[in-house]
Amino acid sequence: MNLGRAKAVPYTDNPAGVTGIDKQPVDGPVRVAPPGPKGVGGSGLAGDAVCKLEHHGGDDQAVYAMAREDLDEWEHELGRSLAHGAFGENLTTEGLDVSGARIGERWRVGPTVLLEVTSGRIPCRTFQGHLDEKGWVKRFTRRGAPGAYLRVIEPGEIRAGDLVEIAHRPDHDVTVALQFRAVTVERTLLPRLLPAGGALHPEVLRQAREYVAKHGA
Repeated sequence: MNLGRAKAVPYTDNPAGVTGIDKQPVDGPVRVAPPGPKGVGGSGLAGDAVCKLEHHGGDDQAVYAMAREDLDEWEHELGRSLAHGAFGENLTTEGLDVSGARIGERWRVGPTVLLEVTSGRIPCRTFQGHLDEKGWVKRFTRRGAPGAYLRVIEPGEIRAGDLVEIAHRPDHDVTVALQFRAVTVERTLLPRLLPAGGALHPEVLRQAREYVAKHGA
């Protein structure tokens, strides 16, 4: 479990010049609850800074999860150590296929918190500056393993080391990885996202519906 504090940096695209992307591991307990609508609410984790509310945070992006296994692959490729939270994730999971999770999949984290997968993370200039890797946005996009944003269904407290269990898996085949490809490099896939329905991040659902209205299914 990782939290970030607002920090002034030269590389952010936030006009205020600060970012909360530099997440650091904490033991907890940390309160998890819906933060409010996008543009108003920030992180779903108490004490975690989200500094550009226009594009980050809000109920449908309340928690960001990344698989430790994906970080390990990037460590090998980049030739450098990547600690928990290195990608700005709140939850660094083990033994869970995060990018292979289905939209609408629900995770029980610890005894009380229930989260629901909504979408993949879209890389930005701040992410690239944080890692200090040239061409990082394109490189991360090509990999197609973006990690998952989740909304809070049932609030509560979590601690480092809490068990993450899949409490519900929808019967459609719309994964985070598929959704990410559809909104980044292969927009012809957008109609394939519609079976996930209202579990999709509202902005992604709108894009899919507009594509079908214009181009058909």
